[in-house]
Amino acid sequence: MRFEEVINNNYSKLNENDLYILKFICNNKKECSNLSINDLGDKCNVSRTTILRFTQKLGFKGYSEFKVFLRWQEEKNNKIEDDYVNKFYLDLEETKKNLKQKNLWKICKLIYEADRVFVYGTGMTQKAIAKEMQRTFLSSRKYLYVIEGETELQTVLSDITQKDVIIIITLFGHREFLREIINNLNLNGIKYVSMTKFSDNIVARNTNYNLYISTTSINVSKDTTHESTALFFLLVDILFREYINYVKNQAVIMEDNIDEGETTKKE
Repeated sequence: MRFEEVINNNYSKLNENDLYILKFICNNKKECSNLSINDLGDKCNVSRTTILRFTQKLGFKGYSEFKVFLRWQEEKNNKIEDDYVNKFYLDLEETKKNLKQKNLWKICKLIYEADRVFVYGTGMTQKAIAKEMQRTFLSSRKYLYVIEGETELQTVLSDITQKDVIIIITLFGHREFLREIINNLNLNGIKYVSMTKFSDNIVARNTNYNLYISTTSINVSKDTTHESTALFFLLVDILFREYINYVKNQAVIMEDNIDEGETTKKE
């Protein structure tokens, strides 16, 4: 699990002091991976006990385990080569590894049982991914509704119910508009699935149903960087394949229940 995912999974446990510590660590990961608990406390103007509680809220046994994890993450990042093709292969492997660790059936169940499934992508590429997702799931007779823009999304929010599900596809998940949407969904008890890059972002942070892609920023020129969204298409395809497995499993369970009912009647 990456550091960003650890944060997203435990963000709700953090108080104001914790968030200050987190901000310092995120801005100084390399330095913090070599600091003692007392040194980090001095840097953040908090006690060693506060630092210890912070690491435990993130799921670590103590500061030592947290520092080992942080150092491992930094060493892993430093090993990434300047070969841009190899960077993509590394992103691919990281994405696949994370998906294998996920309980995708939890998300499949959510989609399967929903009355309506809406898909919203924040940009042109994300909208293309949303439409590809709609096209892919169509073959399983699960009809997804693609939301075309912010105005249409606001209209859907006024009509959506707790029996519906919305899937939000966004690379960064930092837009202020999304904050309002997420707050609206959570206040009304509407479940949503986030599809984002590995990062500490409000969209992934506020749902139990999150999917990630790994993407590395590459320097195209002096003033231009690029982050690939290609792995979103892989994410959609894997989720669809797992959804088919889930649907077939549900059919077997229903058939077994019918057989048991008929046997009981005969007895």
